[in-house]
Amino acid sequence: MSGFLAGLCVAVLPVLAAGVWLGRRTARPQSLGGLGTPVEHATFETLHTASLAAPPLRAGLTEETARKSARKLRSLLGTDALCLTDREQVLVWDGDGDHHRTEIMERLADALDTGRGEAFRLTCDLLDCSVRWAVVAPFTVDDRVHGALVACAPRESAVLVRAAGEVARWVSVQLELADLDQSRTRLIEAEIRALRAQISPHFIFNSLAVIASFVRTDPERARELLLEFADFTRYSFRRHGDFTTLADELHAIDHYLALVRARFGDRLSVTLQIAPEVLPVALPFLCLQPLVENAVKHGLEGKAVSSGKCHIRITAQDAGAEALVVIEDDGAGMDPGLLSRILAREVSPSGGIGLSNVDDRLRQVYGDDYGLVIETATGAGMKITVRIPKYQPGVHSAGRLTRE
Repeated sequence: MSGFLAGLCVAVLPVLAAGVWLGRRTARPQSLGGLGTPVEHATFETLHTASLAAPPLRAGLTEETARKSARKLRSLLGTDALCLTDREQVLVWDGDGDHHRTEIMERLADALDTGRGEAFRLTCDLLDCSVRWAVVAPFTVDDRVHGALVACAPRESAVLVRAAGEVARWVSVQLELADLDQSRTRLIEAEIRALRAQISPHFIFNSLAVIASFVRTDPERARELLLEFADFTRYSFRRHGDFTTLADELHAIDHYLALVRARFGDRLSVTLQIAPEVLPVALPFLCLQPLVENAVKHGLEGKAVSSGKCHIRITAQDAGAEALVVIEDDGAGMDPGLLSRILAREVSPSGGIGLSNVDDRLRQVYGDDYGLVIETATGAGMKITVRIPKYQPGVHSAGRLTRE
């Protein structure tokens, strides 16, 4: 899908540039300013203007995004006026002839139903109105018409009809990318909900059972554990932000391990080695805690001998443009073939959802090069390495500035 969209953009923009050049060459001369031939100058100007109009449209078709992009789209077409609509109303009008809003919406019905563009004469009693013709070009995404671009001019123009169609097609591509971004966001949110559902029943039951065991024998200890439990669940079920900082994630892990230690006592030992400079690095929310829980499950609960001990080592190091986090246990380990099937979601044993969930989210946010790297074998423990880019556009923790 991404290759198709890229190809469509490459195909549309040169035609758009040529159309704009032809229209502007017939309308008025331009000063080239030493930027090359007229075609090169028009192409550069068109691509630059299109690049400025694209970001708002990547958020979907709303009044705000239409307002931010309308002036740039009108500049691409060189028209007296331009409006963007959804299926119900004019979202923004840029230029002359704003009084034609109602007439245009009445004439849009067929175009919005069929998805075919059209041109028609506007009726107007104002002698000084420069808007006499309208060219309609619908926005179509997945065979659904979302709205339309309407370019208005003093006279009928075949060049404007073609250029408006090309611009509308380019806008449709941006809206399709917006749909993909929204689908990706919904997928990540669904995976976080699935992760919470996986962790919560098991963890809550065991934690409350441990706290209950201390209520009579050591009330102060029970109170401390209740506070640890409250802090961890508050973090795990928070509603704001897709990302958090490494410091906050490690803090939640500390609450989690305090409850686990209360349950297993000296059977569990944990070593942390954290470089202070990586603590502000942003990463997907609930990204490391499931890996630590996996280490507990396979490192301690998975051991055949109930009196066996487990050591978990967590390190976070500065690796130039990346933060390198390693979670390692000396437990029962796993068959590599079974691990591959878990990550591919072909099988889903206890604890498997957490690994595949984290792996998928890391790849979605950073790319396939940033999936989990897992070293394991039956009886040989498990070592999970997570690489986190320090400076990723769009990745920032809630309440903090974006790290561009």
